[in-house]
Amino acid sequence: MYQLTTHASFDSAHFLSGYEGKCSNIHGHRWKLEVTVQSETLEQTGQIRGMVVDFGQLKDDIKKLADEFDHSLIIEDGTLKEKTVEALKEENFKMIFVDFRPTAESFAKYFYDRVKEIGYDVKLAKVYETPNNMAAYGE
Repeated sequence: MYQLTTHASFDSAHFLSGYEGKCSNIHGHRWKLEVTVQSETLEQTGQIRGMVVDFGQLKDDIKKLADEFDHSLIIEDGTLKEKTVEALKEENFKMIFVDFRPTAESFAKYFYDRVKEIGYDVKLAKVYETPNNMAAYGE
């Protein structure tokens, strides 16, 4: 099995609603996304002959996914009062609402699924919340 891995990163803030501890407050991370794709075979013709995929294309696709979250406030649906959301909108803050608790574990599955939707055979998606703390999702 051939495997390729690439990385991308993004800076964003989040909070964990209902969590008893400092992560219940809005705080930021430099998130690092690491994705490994795989293939049993290599391309046999054309410019990418002998490759699983062009690393440049893989890197661009992963960076595009990470860039969607860059410099944003990630909010789990239903965890802020509507008037708070309206106030943040009035200030033109970039907010991204997700239907999951924005933990590293949930993001690992989120990015795994998104990369799979693009058409890659994903082996593993890792999300580093800090340089020392990482969650992974794979099948």
